[in-house]
Amino acid sequence: MEDENFVSFGEEGALLTYGSYLRLPQLLDAQHLESDPPAHDELLFITIHQVYELWFQQLLQEVEAVRDAMSTGPAPAASDHVDGGDRLWWARHLMNRVHVIERVLVQQIDVLETMTPQDFLEFRQRLAPASGFQSVQFRELEFISGAKDEGYVHRFKGLTDEERQRLRRRLEEPSLWDAFTGLLAARGLDTSTDEALIASLREVAHDRSTHGDLWAMAEALILHDELAAAWRARHVVMVERMIGAKTGTGGSTGSTYLRGRLELKYYPMLWDLRSVL
Repeated sequence: MEDENFVSFGEEGALLTYGSYLRLPQLLDAQHLESDPPAHDELLFITIHQVYELWFQQLLQEVEAVRDAMSTGPAPAASDHVDGGDRLWWARHLMNRVHVIERVLVQQIDVLETMTPQDFLEFRQRLAPASGFQSVQFRELEFISGAKDEGYVHRFKGLTDEERQRLRRRLEEPSLWDAFTGLLAARGLDTSTDEALIASLREVAHDRSTHGDLWAMAEALILHDELAAAWRARHVVMVERMIGAKTGTGGSTGSTYLRGRLELKYYPMLWDLRSVL
């Protein structure tokens, strides 16, 4: 009797194909230009931003799994085959993936910069009032990373009910920082006040023979923070190169707004720690 779990590789009689698995007909039909006649670089602009949203979706899956792996509650489904220190290893493993993806996000701006300001202006007016400012997934990433700001829920225009609920859920659920400080507390370290937390972080930093896994996790978080900052810095320079000081298509102050976000830090306490080591 043939084993029903046996998989025979090959195309004979196959029902699943590369194109059907990846939904390529739908994927490649998702780029619809607004310019008429079609501006050559509008396809590039749409593709770049759709790819960003795909990566944001992947990052959200990874950071959720990282947060859950750091949790002291029941093992999350994605890592229910490990426990204790192994779960922290899983969290660091996934954070490494997050870092690699974030480097791709920064480098992806190089592709967008092959478009000249003149070519962008051919179709830019057609984009209003759409704006990258309205990316719900990007804001979800900031919220779950630790930079929660309820103001964005009110400032966003055109949010669907489902998108608004997603943002509110991110505001209410634990962040990566919450999970990390919970992990410190589970190890018997004092997190009751900011002063106690800094003292506990100093202990972790100076006793890596005991707390090496916690220090590695702290370093993974601060690298996540650093790479997010690198993306924001690279992005604002690209915007200035493309449109100078023009107002954003969504009505924001454009590069002025973006420069105001450069000082954002997900984990200010981990940065402050450097000054007291």
